[in-house]
Amino acid sequence: MAYSLTWLPAVLESAGLKVAEVPGWATRGRAEMGDVRGTLIHHTAGPASGNMPSLNTLVNGRSDLPGPLAQLGLGRDGTWYVIAAGRANHAGAGNWRGEVNGNSHFIGVECENTGLPDDQPWPPVQMISLVHGLAALLRHAGCSADGCAGHKEYALPQGRKVDPPFEMAQLRQQVADVLSGALPPPAPIPAQEPAPPAGGIARPTVRRGSVGPFVQVLQQRLGLQPADGIFGAQTEAAVRAFQRDHQLVPDGIVGPKSWPLFDPS
Repeated sequence: MAYSLTWLPAVLESAGLKVAEVPGWATRGRAEMGDVRGTLIHHTAGPASGNMPSLNTLVNGRSDLPGPLAQLGLGRDGTWYVIAAGRANHAGAGNWRGEVNGNSHFIGVECENTGLPDDQPWPPVQMISLVHGLAALLRHAGCSADGCAGHKEYALPQGRKVDPPFEMAQLRQQVADVLSGALPPPAPIPAQEPAPPAGGIARPTVRRGSVGPFVQVLQQRLGLQPADGIFGAQTEAAVRAFQRDHQLVPDGIVGPKSWPLFDPS
């Protein structure tokens, strides 16, 4: 049975952000969530390299804490990984402006970063995506920017947590600017390749819902039958698997970065 936060990917995608759905996310959770009253921001304290190397831990948990450990992961390249639609073990004991049950009422966001001094500042693309993603989540939940808390602000006793390492008041102001329209949206994924391949035409970015000859070419390269030119669930799953195998972000979108591998012509 799917849990209630099945709106997560659509809301993030509508904000112009890249989204990768982790298999099984819709039915993953410790239990059902309560009403969403905010977001709780963490850093993974994971490896120093890789886009989202902590993903497996976030999904499956640790020896001392079963997963999922967050609903969302944010990679270093700004991609949002949708991990769970149900409740996650991410908050622990704490209080943020009167709310003491963080696991039930806060969406946990684990951002890939070691948290160490030599891993600062965070990549601009990651911070831009974080600000716009948080604004989209809070807007959908009917919350203001004040609903965005850092784990270090929520956790009790004070000093129990240090994540994230940046100034949260500044982050909340940026989120408020997005919510008010003062901060423009991020640049969208290009609609097509910036230049056509030799002897050809620029290939359009295709994703679930796309139709036409370019989708058919993609399906043929993936060995899918029938190659009907309709980008549906089967094609999306095959694209994500291909992207994972080729160390691309498995977002199911075939654009300028993916096309050269799918169709090297």
